[in-house]
Amino acid sequence: MEMDREFVMSRIPHRDPFLMVDGVIEMGTSHIKAFKDINEKLEVFKGHFPNYPIYPGVLIIEGLAQTAGVLLLEPGSTPLFAGIEKARFRGQVRPPCVLEYEVKVIQTKMGVVKVEAMASVEELPVAEAVLLLARA
Repeated sequence: MEMDREFVMSRIPHRDPFLMVDGVIEMGTSHIKAFKDINEKLEVFKGHFPNYPIYPGVLIIEGLAQTAGVLLLEPGSTPLFAGIEKARFRGQVRPPCVLEYEVKVIQTKMGVVKVEAMASVEELPVAEAVLLLARA
């Protein structure tokens, strides 16, 4: 099965301009690797920042949460972002590049799933966090 943008959209309800995952590299029962193509044409770079484009950290975290949603949600479910712990930014994300997301489930309790999440560019970590997710 090809796990491209159409696959991502079949799993989560997000759509442009707020779809932060372009495809899935690999997916198991408790882990997933996905990616976002970061290019100069993205709308966000018109304002962040026109002369020195940097992909915003908050969108990296959102991309990690959406990646977790691709792994955890059944089609038709609505994801809920329940919390962020230990978020750290380790580097800048500048176009052009491929931003890779890696998410691993570490705990499920009372309908809330805790995941370890890391984003990287060319295998260098740029962000990491522990995320809490639920579904409506």
